[in-house]
Amino acid sequence: MNLANKLDYSGLKKLQKDIKRVFFYRVCGTGMGAAACLLKEKGFDVEGGDTNYYPPMSTYLESTGIPLHKLDKVDQAFLSKFDLIVVGNVIPNGGPDAKIIEESGVKFASFPTSIGALVLSEVNVIGIAGTHGKTTTTYLATQVFENLNALPGYLIGGVMENRPSSKLGSGKYFFIESDEYDSAYFEKISKFRSYSIDNLILTSLEYDHADIFASVEAIKDQFRAAIPHIDKKFIFCSDYVAANELFAEFSDGDKNKWIKYGEKSDVGPKILESSPKGTSFQLNLNKETYTFETNLIGRHNVANLAAVIIYALSEGFTRDQIAAAIKDLQMVKRRQEVRGIYKGALVIDDFAHHPRAVELTLDGIITKYPGKKINVIMEPNSATARSAIFQKEFEESLTRAASVIFTKPTRPTSVKDVGDLDIYKIVEGVKKSGRPGSVVGTLPELMTEIEKITGPESVVLILSNGTCLGLWESDFVKNLSK
Repeated sequence: MNLANKLDYSGLKKLQKDIKRVFFYRVCGTGMGAAACLLKEKGFDVEGGDTNYYPPMSTYLESTGIPLHKLDKVDQAFLSKFDLIVVGNVIPNGGPDAKIIEESGVKFASFPTSIGALVLSEVNVIGIAGTHGKTTTTYLATQVFENLNALPGYLIGGVMENRPSSKLGSGKYFFIESDEYDSAYFEKISKFRSYSIDNLILTSLEYDHADIFASVEAIKDQFRAAIPHIDKKFIFCSDYVAANELFAEFSDGDKNKWIKYGEKSDVGPKILESSPKGTSFQLNLNKETYTFETNLIGRHNVANLAAVIIYALSEGFTRDQIAAAIKDLQMVKRRQEVRGIYKGALVIDDFAHHPRAVELTLDGIITKYPGKKINVIMEPNSATARSAIFQKEFEESLTRAASVIFTKPTRPTSVKDVGDLDIYKIVEGVKKSGRPGSVVGTLPELMTEIEKITGPESVVLILSNGTCLGLWESDFVKNLSK
């Protein structure tokens, strides 16, 4: 590596006034695209390049007027026109892209460092982190504070109806999805460590991303590095052992800044009633009991909303203001998203790919559609999901499904020293319990199985963070009715 021109956070802050033209290298990723739009909104002259452009991010970028280039047309001479290259974390070390960037003579930085130094250092940042629910909670917080007329800024790592993935805002709050993935090939720290976070909401903390982290302790190390720099509030879900361990480790000096919540805590949320129309629940905070109603359904969604409510209460908003602000909230695409009806069956798309997320999503769908057969199609797509790490947990997470279809992973797990998930064993367990189960390896095979589970009494719940053997890019989508 030639890192002579690499900038860290402090280095970029020092050069901030000299940065005018910025090039985003691999701009079409969700985080990169949203960051590019933030810098453009901030007043920088932004352009971007990628190998391919796919909707919805490509359409979103085009709508902002950011010039887009194919990377096979980008060389060192082209890059030399810019003051800063923002490098996507999909670029591998030692590859031709890294070589072009390093030898261009232009300063370069990761996108977390770039937005942290050039945008977020000047605003009150609420980072929303956790193994599960980051995207959803960030979107919920944005909506709630918009409904409170707080004019927040935000960066959300997902696609939403009729709104961009990022916005500067004009109020005093900026909500940012704060994930634990590496920042760049030359910056092996979690993205959230560069976000200038003032307040942190931690929705959950357990082992995941086994291709990056050797253990949950390694993930906690990233939080250990960030927590001393968070000088305002730390709101965390105490249902998770690792989150409680961080609390025990860091809270002695200032317990007032640490606020617990969770189903197992005295604070709650405690669900009072749940129906297909919504949920009523209680929170006990500061010796007061608050009752709220929302259109959201599912324990995990209510818990995520509770964290947002707690933050709003801590900022002085009243119970009545918050109650009005949470009545009608939207979800991010691919989070319990109803895609349409196929031969009488409701088809729902969800991003869940960790066993706890699978279990909670399934519980929520069962609540929303009582009396329906919830048939699950599961694509283990991430490196961790493809591994045997959660073999038992995946088996247990699917016990309430009426039937289960697994898609064969197209490649083995990249997690070191761990075997692959045995999907055949899971399916055999499903069959032994008297429920239909199958494994498919191609799109035609998948469609054959889908035909067997459709009908007016059925919900087809597709759990994947990928394309599900190309299903979402096939004629299946065209055949969905609304």
